[in-house]
Amino acid sequence: MQLLKLKETINFMKLRLPAMVLSTVLILGSLVSLGVNSLNWGLDFTGGTLIEVGYEDAADLEAIRLQLAENNFPDAIVQNFGSSTDVLIRIAPREGVKAATIGDQVIEILRAANAGVEKRRIEFVGPNVGEELTEQGGLAMLVALICILIYVAARFEWRFALGSVSALVHDVILTLGLFSVLQLEFDLTVLAAVLAVIGYSLNDTIVVSDRIRENFRKIRKGEPVEIINISLTQTLNRTIITSLTTVLVLLALFFVGGALIHGFATALLFGVVVGTYSSIYIASSVALALGISKEDLMPPQVEKEGEDLDAMP
Repeated sequence: MQLLKLKETINFMKLRLPAMVLSTVLILGSLVSLGVNSLNWGLDFTGGTLIEVGYEDAADLEAIRLQLAENNFPDAIVQNFGSSTDVLIRIAPREGVKAATIGDQVIEILRAANAGVEKRRIEFVGPNVGEELTEQGGLAMLVALICILIYVAARFEWRFALGSVSALVHDVILTLGLFSVLQLEFDLTVLAAVLAVIGYSLNDTIVVSDRIRENFRKIRKGEPVEIINISLTQTLNRTIITSLTTVLVLLALFFVGGALIHGFATALLFGVVVGTYSSIYIASSVALALGISKEDLMPPQVEKEGEDLDAMP
């Protein structure tokens, strides 16, 4: 299936310099925001109190938020959990106050407005657990990038490996920068989405790199820029179809999936867009800037047994 019937090669690499400038500006802006604002860590990382309650009828989340804000809990995160009658409340840790005490206070506030509120569970996530999750999450991304670097270098060529990892680092930094600038909550579901962005972007980059390698071997005459443009044009339909179907699913999750996976859908939606962009303008541009050529991708010639004897007079 082809959405676009392209008769001519699109000159993608014509815009590689403006694209690199744009990416550099966005990366610097993201790093500045991460340094100044940091991330809005969720309770998975910071620790805090988690309270699950049940209502007889559909719960009014805005009214619950207002009740808690009026009673010294303005930072409470209120979400539906499973159904419209189940509510999950998350509150950041408070110095000198036990989680059980906070949970009981919240239950009393809610029952003052609705006596039918049912307490389901009260849990406490300690800050030590949060620190461990932060460390392990960062380590998981680092290990993933190193493994990808080794895999792509072994399968293709070291220039493509550096291009692929550059694209992945680009996608991760911009996604983190988005959450830092907008101060969206960063929890374990968002971390999972960032790791999924790495996988999605890598898949797209591998497809493009494979086509570039194939065309370098197939097209005898042609400059590297021309061959890369041909390869990107040939994979454009596949890229559009893959991205479009993924975006449609993520839009459904974003608008209908509920607050619990809102951050997950946001990170993946943004990641799919920048991942598609980076596969074209980051991975390919870096490989081109490093001087990729036909000779680098040609398979090594294997001498046949007895070839030297046949060549002797």
